[in-house]
Amino acid sequence: MNAMPTLPLKRTESNIDDPLMVAGAEYRSRLLVGTGKYKDLTETKAAIEASGAQIVTVAIRRTNIGQDPNKPNLLEFITPQQYTILPNTAGCYTAKEAVRTCRLARELLDGHKLIKLEVLGDEKTLFPDITETLKATEELVKDGFDIMVYTNDDPIIAKRLEDMGCISVMPLAAPIGSGLGIRNPYNILEIIENAKVPIIVDAGVGTASDAAIAMELGCDGVLMNTAIAAAKHPILMASAMKKAIEAGREAYLAGRMPRKRYASASSPLDGSFL
Repeated sequence: MNAMPTLPLKRTESNIDDPLMVAGAEYRSRLLVGTGKYKDLTETKAAIEASGAQIVTVAIRRTNIGQDPNKPNLLEFITPQQYTILPNTAGCYTAKEAVRTCRLARELLDGHKLIKLEVLGDEKTLFPDITETLKATEELVKDGFDIMVYTNDDPIIAKRLEDMGCISVMPLAAPIGSGLGIRNPYNILEIIENAKVPIIVDAGVGTASDAAIAMELGCDGVLMNTAIAAAKHPILMASAMKKAIEAGREAYLAGRMPRKRYASASSPLDGSFL
């Protein structure tokens, strides 16, 4: 595991009761979850309930939320009255595809303008195509969308996306679905320290300790899907992730002790005759 830096608080006024703020709305949970890869919609619903998440992301190109009246509608299990639905553009490889998908989501969800933008550049790693992401961001901001944007862990790009008008920047911790955990905590920390919008780790979390580390770094939240859905017991893992997010947030606010090679003696021997 990579050594973790000792961290100052990102916002000195932060406390444990502060909500996550997204597009002017308050959320008590800092865990965001997806809806894919479960065995059925009943398991999807149970896992999301166990996670305590209030924001649930939905892949518009892969999930039926009303496009096909002959298939089960996810929104009958995960209703907009219970959760904030966050449509995403998973599976889009061009800015044009992503913009079209966002507009479809807005139509299906009665004018809903909060979206998660991801424009992929590679089918194997699912790394983002930053050039196409920037193009899509520019057009969607002009079209009035509130954009939570998936990106790489480059602090320069993260700040540029914020400056373009994204309401949240979502850097990957590792490739989507890899479960490798945070590979470069120093880049994530740099993004956090320079941000004025919520920074939410998106992709790469594998287990509860990964989620806790993200929160200990000072992230405002974590979005995950595969880490829960691909676990042997998804509902139990969802519960574990809920607790990890809470524990990591508390540890960040508490401020960890400095790392030392060994404990300092309570009565130093300096100056003694021993």
